[in-house]
Amino acid sequence: MATSAEKCANWPNLVTMFFDQAERLGDAVMLAHKHEGAWVPISWRQAAQTVSSMAAGLRAIGIKPGDRVMLVSENRPEWCLADLAIMAAGAVTVPTYITNTESDHLHVLDDSGAVAAIVSTTKLAKTLLAAVYRSKDCRTVIGIEALRIGQESGATLYQWQHLVAENPADVTATRAAQTAQRGDLACLIYTSGTGGAPRGVRQHHGAILCNVASAIRVIAEDFPPDPDSFLSFLPLSHAYEHTCGQFVPIGLSASIYYAEGLEKLAANMEEVKPTLMVVVPRLFEVLRARIVKTIEKQGGIAVVMFNQAMRLGRKRYENQGLPFWERPFDALLDKTVRHKVQQRFGGNLKALVSGGAPLNPEVGLFFESLGIKLLQGYGQTEAAPLISCNRPSRRIKIHTVGPVLDDVEVEIAPDGEIKVRGELVMHGYWQNEVDTAKVLQDGWLLTGDIGHFDEDGHIVITDRKKDIIVNDKGDNVAPQRVEGMLTLQTEIVQAMVYGDRRPYLVGVVVPDPEWAMSWAREKGMPTDPAKLKDEPEFHRAVMAAVDRVNASIATVEKVRRVIIADAPFTVENLQMTPSLKIRRHVLKEIYAVRLDKLYG
Repeated sequence: MATSAEKCANWPNLVTMFFDQAERLGDAVMLAHKHEGAWVPISWRQAAQTVSSMAAGLRAIGIKPGDRVMLVSENRPEWCLADLAIMAAGAVTVPTYITNTESDHLHVLDDSGAVAAIVSTTKLAKTLLAAVYRSKDCRTVIGIEALRIGQESGATLYQWQHLVAENPADVTATRAAQTAQRGDLACLIYTSGTGGAPRGVRQHHGAILCNVASAIRVIAEDFPPDPDSFLSFLPLSHAYEHTCGQFVPIGLSASIYYAEGLEKLAANMEEVKPTLMVVVPRLFEVLRARIVKTIEKQGGIAVVMFNQAMRLGRKRYENQGLPFWERPFDALLDKTVRHKVQQRFGGNLKALVSGGAPLNPEVGLFFESLGIKLLQGYGQTEAAPLISCNRPSRRIKIHTVGPVLDDVEVEIAPDGEIKVRGELVMHGYWQNEVDTAKVLQDGWLLTGDIGHFDEDGHIVITDRKKDIIVNDKGDNVAPQRVEGMLTLQTEIVQAMVYGDRRPYLVGVVVPDPEWAMSWAREKGMPTDPAKLKDEPEFHRAVMAAVDRVNASIATVEKVRRVIIADAPFTVENLQMTPSLKIRRHVLKEIYAVRLDKLYG
């Protein structure tokens, strides 16, 4: 395993890493998915052949080195194979979310200059094709499944299977033809900026390989050297899963199983028995609630045993040690309560790696007390994305994001901002020199996060300089974009959205006074704003404006519920700055309790 880390440090590109691993591992399982109730495996040898043939197919239909190719698909084996094939053809992968709207797709297509798109299903293709037909450069669409499209208009359609079958390629020759170097562009991953429009993060091969090598060292040094298997369920279009759920397993010689979805995740874990998983805090919150509910239903001795497992687990975590009379009982709890919980995760789990959003320390301690290794990490898409991670050999400290990974430099600026340097740092935003200059300075990536090192060298994050909202699934949302669209509606004059670490956005809105007055008179309702805002029909009218905005934005940006502000945001009441920007911290203090109730 240590050898793999060393190789990662020297491999010239991601495709060569894959082909080298495939040659060594041959008929071992690389990828697997569920079909008609059974897991269907794909060997490393089969994957290498498919990647080689698809790369040849892409070249045959006109894809040239440096071309950008969009990838729109749920997690499945073809996602990984397409990603590798695009790179093997010398092109650049542009992953996008399956929840994207037509306008989202159009922005990414036109900004990246993508000339082709690979899409998995007819359902996803319908939204994508609407954008393709309006795009400047994209005229080729490849369907992983047969696309049932009534009429072709503006794009040439190909089928994945046909391209693979019609372009047989020699794996050895394809591997030898790889010329990409570590500094060359591998993919463009779009992430939201404070200005609203998603920006393409230029991740080069070396950035991801640097992350892979660091992750492999942690696994090699901190865990038993058993064969590894990953269960993938976070979106592969997100940098976190793209690196940690795909390329880390490839570098680690591990198998990747694709979960059937969140609703079947628990069953999939018991079937696959993964050793490692990349997760987000929201999953832990859901699982914690389920475990507690199950124990409460059992009642009696089960509750007593569970509470004792939590008490002694917390004691062990806090390094208090256990007196000799408690040790036999703790050992019993390992074989009973903790064992049952571990079996729900498959029974072979080495660790769950949490990232994408901050983890509530209480939730982390809950699982740690039950014998589940939960490693909170920290990163950004601009850093490929791993920067730091908790690890057992350096003592797990749940309230921190762990020590800095190997081959990564971190400094704390005088104002407390975390700065990162190393091969992992992006080469900038795609065709966006202005935003690039804001975050890349003298070789350092300015993260926008505020923090410090504790006495053990762990990073503690205390605040965020930028106003990006990170929901409980790790998605980034630029509030200014959503707020701007809300205030474009006739009914709304001011707005603030809210939802950090939450499952969806909610908001505070100030209705336009002229519209409100006119509406009230027409309905025969009180014109006094204080009374009007409590009228259910008035609230529905305001919400109709919100829903119009929701219809045109991405799922993660949708505002599900709102409250009506007590008064307009003004400079005089300190809810706006002199330059007429909303003071978020002030508004949060005023409305946080009411906003939190919207999640009930």
